[in-house]
Amino acid sequence: MSTDTESATAPSTQYPQGNVIHHPAGSGPTIWFGDAIYTFKATAENTNGVLTLAEASVPPGSGPPPHIHPHADEGFIILGGEIEFLNGTTTFIAEEGSFVYVPRGTRHRFRNVGLHVARLIFFFTTAGMEGFFNELGVPARKGEAPTPFSDADRKRIVEVAPKYNLKLAP
Repeated sequence: MSTDTESATAPSTQYPQGNVIHHPAGSGPTIWFGDAIYTFKATAENTNGVLTLAEASVPPGSGPPPHIHPHADEGFIILGGEIEFLNGTTTFIAEEGSFVYVPRGTRHRFRNVGLHVARLIFFFTTAGMEGFFNELGVPARKGEAPTPFSDADRKRIVEVAPKYNLKLAP
């Protein structure tokens, strides 16, 4: 048994430091995407292209149209609210505490069917979808309300989607 206190408290070379990402609560790049707000915690840039992860607040009735990610898996953890998911042609409700995994190539969508703003964490593997949200969204600022998408915004979504390997599938 060693009695050398200096070696007992020295940093271990067995566990080198990595590039840990830390966004304290309420921090991270935040954008309005229509009437929903997204705060990005992990992006292609800071995960070497492996993961996009965001926290979302989605108002009642809101959510994307049916779509497919041919090259990315998507997952959701419902933090609060009632989210209706489309899985191909059938739907189901995911409530607080639910986990939903959508394999790449699956037609899906989600919509808040509750009375209150729903909160969720969602992720993509591989990363890169944050570019879609950043290109079409607006940086969020305290005290400012969102502007719902206009017809011109929806047309732009259709034009930009292929750039991010997003296939709209109504």
